[in-house]
Amino acid sequence: MREILNDLETGGKPDPMRSAQASMRPPLPKRFYKIVSVVASEAGHEVHLDGKPVLTPGRRKLLLPTAAAAGLVAAEYDGQGDVIDPATIPVTRLANTALDGVAADPQAVMEDILRYASSDLLCYRADAPQALVDRQAEAWDPVLDWARSALGARFFLAEGVMHVQQPRETIAVLGAHLRQLAEPMRLAALHVMTSLAGSALLAMATEAGVLAPEEAWSAAHIDEDWNVEQWGEDHEAAARRTARRQDFDAAVSLLAALDKKPAA
Repeated sequence: MREILNDLETGGKPDPMRSAQASMRPPLPKRFYKIVSVVASEAGHEVHLDGKPVLTPGRRKLLLPTAAAAGLVAAEYDGQGDVIDPATIPVTRLANTALDGVAADPQAVMEDILRYASSDLLCYRADAPQALVDRQAEAWDPVLDWARSALGARFFLAEGVMHVQQPRETIAVLGAHLRQLAEPMRLAALHVMTSLAGSALLAMATEAGVLAPEEAWSAAHIDEDWNVEQWGEDHEAAARRTARRQDFDAAVSLLAALDKKPAA
């Protein structure tokens, strides 16, 4: 299941081995359509290319729960040039993953998110320097406070990388919360956000509207940003981060579109 969910490419300048592998890949498919449209059906909202519905890699009809979500996919197809580049259609890839993978086994996806929660980034704190300690506390403590007050999930903290065992009750509470969010596309988006941020709590807080996406992304990269400030930026790492941010933003956009209901 994790292989299905981790199908989003990361950026960065390729090394010689990656370049050799890339040269053996088939060329990108040419754009074969002119008109992209969204069509409502009894089952949901379809995206059509020249009047024909888009299918997932598993040959399922790409059905989106809301018109807004279908509009995101349609905009990605409409924005393609002479070829269709999978790297530039992150919402479409996420929707495909939800329908072909998550829908078949949502429990496995929820369990994977809970594994992140059991060793969540927010629970592992630096012991020095004080400026970094303060920065982590400022960004992370409010999220832990929200998890405790809104969900009833209390987490233990640790300094450094020594593993701290979280209470079973805490993980059970988060599991119950996830079951309320178990529609495939919402769950797929949450998993992508969790894996990219290294934190189930940041993903859940963003989905709940407690954190703005920019706040969550910054909170997930406090340690990385601290190191950049001390030692300078690595260009390859920066490129990979840019690619990850694109996928994080796609997941956030899909979540927002899932919540958009038609006007009465």
